[in-house]
Amino acid sequence: MTLTADSTIHQILREKPEAADILFRFGMGCLGCALARGETLREAAQAHGIPLDELTDALGLEK
Repeated sequence: MTLTADSTIHQILREKPEAADILFRFGMGCLGCALARGETLREAAQAHGIPLDELTDALGLEK
């Protein structure tokens, strides 16, 4: 599966468990919340005020 900014946080964590540390560094501390199952990385970055390009680069995801 190709992970992108439009993948859900749940999908990203399932495929790349090491992504949790990166997400925590960017201030996303609610990885286990109910929204994580359906919220895309793009949506979460916007909600948290995180630059999407920086986050996808850190996670090694396609844009």
